[in-house]
Amino acid sequence: MNLLLLIIIFTAVGGVLSVLAAAVFLLLRDHHRNAILPHGISFAIGALLAVAFWGLIPEAFEKVKPEAFQALSGTILAGILGFFVLEKLLIWRHCHYGHCEAHGDDGQNDHHGHGHSHSHGGAKSAGALIILGDSIHNFVDGVLIAAAFLTDVQLGIVTSLAVAAHEIPQEVGDFAILLDSGYSRGKALFYNVLASLTTVLGGVLAYFSLADLHDSLPYFLALAASSFIYIAVADLIPSLHTKTDMKTSLQQIALIAAGVLLICLLHGIAHNIKMA
Repeated sequence: MNLLLLIIIFTAVGGVLSVLAAAVFLLLRDHHRNAILPHGISFAIGALLAVAFWGLIPEAFEKVKPEAFQALSGTILAGILGFFVLEKLLIWRHCHYGHCEAHGDDGQNDHHGHGHSHSHGGAKSAGALIILGDSIHNFVDGVLIAAAFLTDVQLGIVTSLAVAAHEIPQEVGDFAILLDSGYSRGKALFYNVLASLTTVLGGVLAYFSLADLHDSLPYFLALAASSFIYIAVADLIPSLHTKTDMKTSLQQIALIAAGVLLICLLHGIAHNIKMA
């Protein structure tokens, strides 16, 4: 089979599986989904931080020489500060979705008149940032899958399956974040599909110009990591402090730990498969 066709098929696998997982969440009744949603946010925090610190950042540093470490660290810092500025712009643009000091909005209704549970203008921007971060991450995954296929077809297949395995829980968490940020179920599913397609885009572009993308790949990884760190720390963790009872706090800690452990476990399995 044509190598480009293989790359397209296997870069699409992760996206299809993650969309199916998100669709299952979409089909749940509202009261079930609302009960699961806070737990999904806690799990997503752990998954995002684990992907950033266990996967993306170490891989980025492995791909550069020691003299480039400072530049790569600077990229992560610039990314976090850049996402802060971007979120400010999105808050100004979407402040009518929630409380906005500039306009004196009471935060109870969005522009369609539907009740909104958030009291801060950053709610909508968290969703936009997760789409952006996920798109960058998926694009990089596509590049990595293509690189593996160009090395060896069997390695490419194994790599694509490993990517799909760690994408599924992360995408379910991302879908929960989009719903929590005020997106409708249809829009959340649409943007999940759209973000997943960047894996195919990354694979196809890498097939034609891998040499050009190779040097910039660590910086793509660094930007993806900075976006996930910012979302987890600035947008999601503060929302967990709204409930302070012991039972809820322990549940949050346990689910964050579960998100971290699952991503680390999947990365470990993928590493062992590659080394075999």
